[in-house]
Amino acid sequence: MNNVSEKCPECYGDLNTVFPLREDGFRVSPIKCLQCMHKTQCLRKAFGKSSGFSVREEMIDRAYRGGVMGFFQRWSQKKMIHRMKNDMPDDD
Repeated sequence: MNNVSEKCPECYGDLNTVFPLREDGFRVSPIKCLQCMHKTQCLRKAFGKSSGFSVREEMIDRAYRGGVMGFFQRWSQKKMIHRMKNDMPDDD
């Protein structure tokens, strides 16, 4: 944060709050989060946690199902994500 005196809300960096999965299978930030002054840093923090890897895997699987990505590219990217996830210290 640029200014230490600015307090972050309790939901700061919580992926399920700031980028929840909707019933249709897509993730969208709520309006209150889009209006928050901490939104960019908050999403970066949420994606930097191990739970952020699951969102990346969702995106890869959606691209594969949609025909945008081939089998080997999907396999390679998921393997990279799993390696990064295993190397990351527990934060949740």
